Amino acid sequence: MKKAVIVKTTLCIGTTAILLCGAGLQKTTSATLATETGMAGISLVLDKYYAQALNQPASRSVMPASAMDMGDQDPVSSQAPVSTEAPAADPTPLPTEAPTPTPEPVSEFANTGISVAANYVNIRSEANTESEVLGKLYKGSAATILETDGEWVKIKSGSVKGYIKSEFLAIGFDAEDLVDRYGTKWAEVTTTTLFVRAERSTESAILTMIPLGEEYEVLEEYDGWVKVLVDEGNEGEESTEGYVSSDYVNIRVEFKQAISVEEEQAEIRRAEEARKAEEEQARKLKEAQDARKKEEQKKQQQAASGNNSSKNNSSSNSNAPKQESNNQPVQSGSGSGSEIAAYAQKFVGNAYVYGGTSLTNGADCSGFVQSVFKSFNISLPRTSASQSGSGAKVSFDSLQAGDLIFYASNGRVNHVAIYIGGGKVVHASNRKTGIKISNMNYRSPYTARRVVK
Repeated sequence: MKKAVIVKTTLCIGTTAILLCGAGLQKTTSATLATETGMAGISLVLDKYYAQALNQPASRSVMPASAMDMGDQDPVSSQAPVSTEAPAADPTPLPTEAPTPTPEPVSEFANTGISVAANYVNIRSEANTESEVLGKLYKGSAATILETDGEWVKIKSGSVKGYIKSEFLAIGFDAEDLVDRYGTKWAEVTTTTLFVRAERSTESAILTMIPLGEEYEVLEEYDGWVKVLVDEGNEGEESTEGYVSSDYVNIRVEFKQAISVEEEQAEIRRAEEARKAEEEQARKLKEAQDARKKEEQKKQQQAASGNNSSKNNSSSNSNAPKQESNNQPVQSGSGSGSEIAAYAQKFVGNAYVYGGTSLTNGADCSGFVQSVFKSFNISLPRTSASQSGSGAKVSFDSLQAGDLIFYASNGRVNHVAIYIGGGKVVHASNRKTGIKISNMNYRSPYTARRVVK
């Protein structure tokens, strides 16, 4: 009996010690213990303690009464031993995330090549120097790279598709370095009417106005502004270039393209036809001038002969009509306005040359007009400003082919073109475009003159 009492006392003291040690894990009060019943209540408290120590949910089961009839066996010993040490760390290290590799920079010209040949490189049908030549890629011209075949690359440029050696191309970042040298930037107008101003300010003078859809060469780009070239000047007169708001233009870069064998031959024929047209018109003009000169001489001879015979035969010729003296001005032109306009268009594609007057080798705007009209024996002054006083003024709604259209920069005439009908003009604009056809309103026209019927 004493042994039983000692066992119970020891069990109670041990249980109380365990509860006191677990006070740090969960606050336990006498009220808590009072709610439990006998050893079953203590078992439930111990279950909670074990659960907290092992971070597991407490069991809701109550130890059966038969568990108390275990003789000298400590009922706690049937449970897993309690450790006050923290659980051992997982010996397997967590995998570390690999750093994201920095992507290699990619050039926007990765698939573009720019010719760096001394003059041009042949484009061939196959990747060898024995194959057929399809065209030429001149220095500074660009091509799209389709594929690589060893030291050769297959390219497409303009209408030509074929092979050239890669050593003649700057590709990728190397090509980007050549953009400013060989590329031409164009600004396309995206609003109905855009002012071209003398300075980068909305308060500066308006030089001219340019319409929706027209494109102009970009000279410089600034924050909020783009400097564009509208027309180059002619001898003694300044170009029309100024600033437009960058909000109202789209900018693109353009390179020259390859020229096919067929296109090259067509250009040679065009230039030859222009040369022959100039020679033919000069021949016709000389023939007309010679014919008029002979007719004038004949009239003078007839007049002299008539005067002599009238003195001797006055009675016999009393009823004959009198000969008119040749005192009327000679017709200054040998062609109509429509003939002049048609002739001028034969030189489209030829070069613009500042100060030039050659229809085939290059002319500026007024030099082009002067030479065209000279081919029809019509004399005009040299500059566009002085030409604007020739002939008679006509309104823009009554224009005829062959009329002259003048353009001004800030109210001063500095460009001239020939009206060809249909709202279009032919003119020598600038070095990039040469002699070309444009809409009459590609910039705001200033006045129109008619110098031939």
